[in-house]
Amino acid sequence: MNGCPVNVGDLMASGTISGTTPDSFGSLLELSWGGKNPISLRDGTERKFLEDLDTVIMRGRAVKDHIRVGFGEVRGKLLPAR
Repeated sequence: MNGCPVNVGDLMASGTISGTTPDSFGSLLELSWGGKNPISLRDGTERKFLEDLDTVIMRGRAVKDHIRVGFGEVRGKLLPAR
């Protein structure tokens, strides 16, 4: 709408839905306190920020009473800059 070109594979963010406690933070930036505290991954490595060749996977679902709605999965691999 504003003339910004969008291409396949572009990484976009529109914000996060976060709470006030660490278990409700919605982004790596919040979880790592702006890069001050590394996050331990399942394989034992640590990250403060995303790195080249990382794969980001987002899954979503909503549950209310006995009704569940899945929003599927989207994934993308961060490639190094050219």
